[in-house]
Amino acid sequence: MKKVIVLGATGGTGTAIVEELINRKIQTIAFGRSISKLNKLKQKLGNSKYLTLKVGNAFDEGSIFEASKDVDVIFQCVAVPYQEMEKSQITLGKAVMTAADKLGKKIVFVDGIYPYGKATKKFVDEEHSKIPHTKKGKIKLELENLILSDQWKNANPLIVRLPDYYGPSSNLNSYLGMTIFNISKGKISSYIGSLNIPREYIYLPDAAKMIVELADNPSAYRQNWNIPGNIITGKRLVHLAQDSVGLKKTVIPLLKTTIKMIGWFNPIMREMVEMSYLTETPIFLDGSKYKQQIGPIIQTPFEVGIPRTIQALRNS
Repeated sequence: MKKVIVLGATGGTGTAIVEELINRKIQTIAFGRSISKLNKLKQKLGNSKYLTLKVGNAFDEGSIFEASKDVDVIFQCVAVPYQEMEKSQITLGKAVMTAADKLGKKIVFVDGIYPYGKATKKFVDEEHSKIPHTKKGKIKLELENLILSDQWKNANPLIVRLPDYYGPSSNLNSYLGMTIFNISKGKISSYIGSLNIPREYIYLPDAAKMIVELADNPSAYRQNWNIPGNIITGKRLVHLAQDSVGLKKTVIPLLKTTIKMIGWFNPIMREMVEMSYLTETPIFLDGSKYKQQIGPIIQTPFEVGIPRTIQALRNS
């Protein structure tokens, strides 16, 4: 793997993957719609000689095709907002897969856990049934079926599934994004779900390392891969974040009823209501397949990852 392109390079996951690739001295094209955001990314990474910027539209197969001609692997990290998922997710998937197929490229889709629906066992592996009961879960399963469809004769895809995440590059659209951001600024904050129920979160630099390992392994393609994080209660996570700042401002748990009420005025929160089951009966991913076929699971302790994230936000 000598040259790659990262679609959605300025998002939370995309930025972490770009940084990992640059650290490995792999020539990387950062692809995004905003030149200002791309320039900020390049400055953040010290204007690395391994990084090239490319402005383009991931919903346009021609734009992806032109930018990806000379790469070995395409990383698809563009995230579709909740409120746009129904009309845009499959359109995006078709554009990316069509370009990859025409070019005969390997392609890594970074996605979440929604297709699994409700867990039927404590730790969910790749063979777990996929019977999603939510609108977004059904769309994500349709996306998986599209990606792994036999209609693509030349593209070579794989899907990586991550739990909720946090880290220096995480944005405000993630479940923990606003929580940690407000704590880092010494403000009153909120937390999606109960503070007492254990949930799984992955530190984005860890995820990036393991995603790049998968991408560099020829036998990993045409499969699903789960990458687990660590498990923690919201109460403990908030405590670690507050300790990192040295302030203990109030953090308000947002349960389903409250999210419904906020959703009357906020379209993102309105779309979040159906996903509340993940905060009440969380899914925990099984990483056995990755461990057995690729290598060790990297799990930075929250006691290390949270302070690093807080420090990065305070410096930004």
